[in-house]
Amino acid sequence: MHGIRVLPRTRRAAVAVVTATAAMGLLAACGTSGPGGSSSGGSSSKGLTMWALNDQTILKESVDAYNKDHPEEKITLRLFANDDYKQKLRVAFGADQAPDIFFSWGGGALDDYVKAGKVDTLTDAQVGLLRFTPSVLKSATFSGKVYGIPANGLAPVVLYYNKKVLKDAGVEAPTTYDGLLAAVKKLKGDGVTPISLAANSKWPTLMYLEYLLDREGGAQVFDKIAAGDATAWKDPAVTEANTRLQELAKAGAFGDNASSVSYDQGASTALLYTGKAGMELMGTWEYANLVKAAPDFVKKDLGYVAFPSVSGGAGDPQAIVGNPSNFLSLNAKSKNSSAALTYLKNYVLNGDQVDAYLAAGSVPPVNGLDTKLAAVKSADDKKWLSFVYQLVQNSPTFQLSWDQALPSDQADPLLTNVDKSFLRQIRPEEFGTAMSGAAQ
Repeated sequence: MHGIRVLPRTRRAAVAVVTATAAMGLLAACGTSGPGGSSSGGSSSKGLTMWALNDQTILKESVDAYNKDHPEEKITLRLFANDDYKQKLRVAFGADQAPDIFFSWGGGALDDYVKAGKVDTLTDAQVGLLRFTPSVLKSATFSGKVYGIPANGLAPVVLYYNKKVLKDAGVEAPTTYDGLLAAVKKLKGDGVTPISLAANSKWPTLMYLEYLLDREGGAQVFDKIAAGDATAWKDPAVTEANTRLQELAKAGAFGDNASSVSYDQGASTALLYTGKAGMELMGTWEYANLVKAAPDFVKKDLGYVAFPSVSGGAGDPQAIVGNPSNFLSLNAKSKNSSAALTYLKNYVLNGDQVDAYLAAGSVPPVNGLDTKLAAVKSADDKKWLSFVYQLVQNSPTFQLSWDQALPSDQADPLLTNVDKSFLRQIRPEEFGTAMSGAAQ
């Protein structure tokens, strides 16, 4: 298996990995149907329109398969760069030029469109909802109704580590927060950056706060926040999570230059596989990045564990955070809903798509994968895929990343305040106060 490095979304796109062969198709797709191409957006009576990100190569293959079978009702796929996509989608909906099918991250941003009456509900009879992992569907479920189906692989956030670096420092892979702090001190003393962090991108820092709050207060604390309770930002668990984040930073967990490291250039990834850092907290897409950049490292020295538990915390240590999946939704004003439903039911994450994602090192959010996982030939890939699959299957909750779960107007204040907390420019309790104000 050979992956390519995936732009993760400026955290906006924790997406599936793709094979090197598929990457060739991706480049061709970007040249013909990207934002500068001749394709037009908007629902029309002449075939379907669909928008997605330009790194969704395996998803594009599902469109190609549909178009081959439906030459009279083809999907015109338009692919966008990650940074441009959300704004272009908002403008298109505002001008009634949105596509029949559109790609999203679920959560608060999708709910904004749902509340505005822009998105159709989806039922099991229409699209086969029961085939998908229930915890994943929750990110596209509002008031008991489903408004999107999973479109690519699961992307929980996990703790990667360099086995050789940890062994040389006499450190075990940490399974508790206290163990993590102890590992930080030993690795720092050994002259190694304990944890690689691309703090310049801000969203990688958010991952720590997401897990620390979940471990401290349980999923219910952020559930209240996501439901619109601005006062829940002042929950003591929020303050304690920020206290622990600042404790890690003060202990030197992230080295001296984290704020100058950006994720998209691959710098934080390289720190791990070159042995300059001992650990990295990142989404599962990082596995493909590592396979491409350092296949020998993956075979010999790559390890991974769930985020550590917190002693005395109310959260379940098996709970996970990250991106359950990305989603495809149906424009409520589509003139081609019947054809769109055919595509969503029969071509998105069907058998061929599931095989393609597994071959690319990504676990799709569908039930009953045990047989397929057992058939994976590569021992490294089988171990990795089984780890991710069991992580999700055993998790009582799968919390969507906060900057996606919250309404879009809160995402920027969130990342700004996370960065201020990390830099210790605000006290732990001031984070909750600032976010409570932003949410009102």
